[in-house]
Formats: sequence, structure tokens, C-alpha cells
Amino acid sequence: MALLELAMQGLAVFGFILFGVLWMMHLMSIIYVRLHLHKKRSEVKQPFLQMLGVSLLKPLKGVDPNLISNLETFFTLDYPKYEVLLCVQDQDDPAVDVCKKLLGKYPNVDARLFIGGKKVGINPKINNLMPGYEGAKYGLVWICDSGIRVKPDTLTDLTNQMTEKVGLVHGLPYVADRQGFAATLEQVYFGTSHPRSYISANVTGIKCVTGMSCLMRKDVLDQAGGLVAFAQYIAEDYFMAKAIADRGWKFSMATQVALQNSGSYSIGQFQSRMIRWTKLRINMLPGTVLEPVSECFLASLIIGWAAHHVFRWDMMVFFMCHCLAWFLSDYIQLTGVQGGPLCFSKLDFAVAWFIRESMAVQIFLSALWDPTISWRTGRYRLRCGGTAEEILDV
Repeated sequence: MALLELAMQGLAVFGFILFGVLWMMHLMSIIYVRLHLHKKRSEVKQPFLQMLGVSLLKPLKGVDPNLISNLETFFTLDYPKYEVLLCVQDQDDPAVDVCKKLLGKYPNVDARLFIGGKKVGINPKINNLMPGYEGAKYGLVWICDSGIRVKPDTLTDLTNQMTEKVGLVHGLPYVADRQGFAATLEQVYFGTSHPRSYISANVTGIKCVTGMSCLMRKDVLDQAGGLVAFAQYIAEDYFMAKAIADRGWKFSMATQVALQNSGSYSIGQFQSRMIRWTKLRINMLPGTVLEPVSECFLASLIIGWAAHHVFRWDMMVFFMCHCLAWFLSDYIQLTGVQGGPLCFSKLDFAVAWFIRESMAVQIFLSALWDPTISWRTGRYRLRCGGTAEEILDV
């Protein structure tokens, strides 16, 4: 009985610590979004490296309804010196025709198409980018996924953050306004749960970077071995960021979000993507096993039980009140990340928020169940530490 009481007291202490940590994350994220994101150009500090050239590396595979419009935004950037390096793995990929169409439409833009890739490891994105990386002529490289859409001043915003001691500038991942409930679900996730963890990690000095849109110093990457050094990992963005940080460089976040605008999306695709990301985090960072207690429903249960155990408050009343406060703070954060009016109603938000929160534990358990992932055209078995091996069909 003494041991049981001791365990219950320990769980109560954990609940109160969890309460403090999670609400500190909420506050840091909301305040950061309001102060840092979506600054007008007149509010942004003067650029330090604006006139330095930038080599844009664009990995492409397949087409979707938004690919050509997304890609075209990179040909109309308001920046004095940059090149567009389009990388396609297969000659028969329909993305080749899209690239050739844009190259013909914008003959004055410094752009080249690389076809065939170069096999240097198990990461298909790195293999695809290798010829473009080797042909890059500028000191800054901007690796940006195919589904990203940019504004004319996006590259200026990125280089504005690349000050003397900064080696990597990244954009907070978000989602463009699109039609359908699956789009709303993605937008709610990338405007609430994801930025809360992403921003609070970076504010507290934890290097948290996604590779959707990253501007990096090429000489620093070359010191780490170039792109080849990261071809053994599936989560190459994490290890590239780690290599830059290990060499003493700081990170900075752009004031514009990395706007995902894929024309192919569904609830199933979203769920598969979240499971894949969770699998990668579990294999790279063992502390990921604590992730479920940072989600609203499970955290509210633990904190509610702690409040009941110590103060004899009604656990279910506390649970409902805590969930409501979480819901409202998430809505405040979402509007901040959006930077303008939402394209869906408050009812749509409530439904999407509830479904996303309900999926969280199931996604985590699915990630634990199977250590293999499917990405692009391959299947991979993850190893501890973040490396992987390709599973070949016999």
C-alpha cells in the first residue's frame, strides 16, 4: 500500500509538471507567432547577405494538379541573383514535361533541368538532388520540396535571416487554403499541434527543423561531407541540421511560413504521413515515446487525475474544462499562423480538431507496431540512430 501511494503521488507530481510544461509551450508558441510571423517588408530588418547568390534545389517526382502553379512561383521570385535547379530521377517522369514547359516560358530565368539522379545511398531525395547539388554555383543552397508554393519576396525573407552567425534558415511548415475536409484537417494540424512543438523547441534552443524549405550555407554542408554524407538517412533534414549546429552555427526561422500546396491529399495520406514521421522520430530520438502525453486528451486525463488526487476536484469536470482551454488556445494559434481569415468555419475547425486529437494515440501506436516505412517508390527498415536499409523485393 505504501508503494502504491508513493506511485500515485509520483504520478500526481508528473501531472502538475506536465501541466506547466504544456501550457508554457502553448504560450511560447502563440506569442512567437504573433511577434515573428507575417511581418511586412517595412518591418523586416535590413538584409546582410541579400546580394549573395542562391542555388535552389528542387526535387521532383510525379505531378499533381498544383505542381505547375507551385513550381512557377519559383520562376517569378523578386531576387537579384539565384538559379533554379530542377531535379528529376526518371526520364519518363511526367514532371520532366512540366519543367521543360516552364523553362521555355521563362528563358531569362537562370534554370537548369537535371535528369537521372546519382545513387549515393538509400535516400531517394538525396539521390535525386545530387547532380543539382554538384552543379550549384552559389554559396547558399535552398532545398525546397515540390509541393511548396512561395511569394515573390520569400527568398528575400529567407536571406534576411541569414546573418553572420546563422548557418541555416528554415520555414515553419503550414498548409495553403484548399477545398475539402482533408485539407482542413491538415491545416488544423499544421496550425496547432505541429507549430506548438516546433516553435517551442526552437525558442528553447532545441534544433527542430523540417526539410520542406531550408536555406543553408553550402560550404558548411561541404565541410560535413556534402549531401552524400546524409544519404544513409531517411530523415536527412534532421541530420543536416545537426551537422550545421555541431559546427557552431545558429538557426533562424523565416517570417513567412513554408506553404505546402499539394494537389493530392486525403485523410488516409495525412494519416500515413504522420505515422511515417512518428516512426522516424522514435528511431532517432528515444524520448519520442513520451509524445502521447503531450496530446490534449491524454494530457487532460493525467492532469485531471492529479488535480483530483491532490485537491479532490471532480476529474471529469477538470478534464472537460482543460480540453476547452486547449481547444481555444489552439484556435488562437491557428489564426496567428494563418495570418488572415481562415477558409473554413469554426464548426469545421471544431470537427477537424476533435478528429485530429482523437487520431493522435492511434497514430503513435501504429508507428510502434511496424518499424518499416514506405516513401516514394521504396520500402525501408529503420534502425536505431536514424539510419535505414532498403527492403528489396525478392
